[in-house]
Amino acid sequence: MSAPRKIIHVDMDAFYASVEQRDDARLRGHPLAVAWGGRRSVVLTASYEARPFGVRSAMPLYRALERCPDLLVVPPRFEAYREVSTRIRAVFARYTAQMEPLSLDEAYLDVSAPLRGGPSATRIAAAIRADIFADTGLTATAGVSVNKFLAKLASGMNKPDGLTVLLPRDVDTLLASLPVQDFHGIGPATAAKLAARGIHTGADLRAASPETLSAQFGSMGQHFWQIAHGLDDRPVEANRPHKSIGSEETYGDDLRGVDAVLTRLPVLAEAVERRMERAGLAGRTVVLKLKFSDRTVLTRRVTLPAPVHLAPELARAAAHLLTPELLSGRGVRLAGITVAGLCGVGEVRSQPGLFD
Repeated sequence: MSAPRKIIHVDMDAFYASVEQRDDARLRGHPLAVAWGGRRSVVLTASYEARPFGVRSAMPLYRALERCPDLLVVPPRFEAYREVSTRIRAVFARYTAQMEPLSLDEAYLDVSAPLRGGPSATRIAAAIRADIFADTGLTATAGVSVNKFLAKLASGMNKPDGLTVLLPRDVDTLLASLPVQDFHGIGPATAAKLAARGIHTGADLRAASPETLSAQFGSMGQHFWQIAHGLDDRPVEANRPHKSIGSEETYGDDLRGVDAVLTRLPVLAEAVERRMERAGLAGRTVVLKLKFSDRTVLTRRVTLPAPVHLAPELARAAAHLLTPELLSGRGVRLAGITVAGLCGVGEVRSQPGLFD
């Protein structure tokens, strides 16, 4: 049997907000949100001072201001964030060539055969965090374990400025007691569907057979069963570029008619916007995916005159592709929105008016 991998997940703490507070002393110690202006804007990052007020990333800005009237709001500076991200990745490169960036502020590292730092992944993670602080003045949180899922789970357990090691002997007890909504990859909607089937914890997920979960949740059912057992054989893929960013949702009851599908597009678009903002990307091609009750899958796409990344424009582009003829009276079991033709979001000066 091969030796287990040594995987580190590094996640910068409130990255955009931390860069702004580092660069402007007037922002330090105050609740801060990084967001575009306008009522439709969402919070890209909230400082830790803002979080006791309930201000979170992906929250509509108007709601954040309702919860925290003294919230300071600054527009994003993606060139600054990319410059810092480059320096952070240079730190990673000192220790391993097996680096998989997930966004400007987050990455997986495989240190099974490190370039420096010795055999201890824990010591390497500590050294990386110290180097990042020395080189950028920013703190990072790290999780260490034997696979990507567990390393990411560990990094979320002790933020900010923390280091958590999840050893194989501790995995079973931890995962059995963990609420399903705390598993990476299980969002609120899926957690609600699992709860409706009596599945509330990792122990409940383990008790369900993979066949039952697959019948209820498709290919994701097998994934749910695997992560409930702490299994994840995905390798760290060095320098894997984003080709597309998307989100899709499977419905317990089929959606019937155009209007029913239209009501779900904003939810999907908001999920895509969050992922694109974290990656610092926008895109020109919007793809609508529909899976019908007869299990056939159909996609339609539109290439826009300029890159977009905000949820209202993404939903509007997808809605433009949706017609009664496309559905042909069939029930929609799954809907998804994907964006391709990606570029840096900093290159987008303003959102174009689509289909005007």
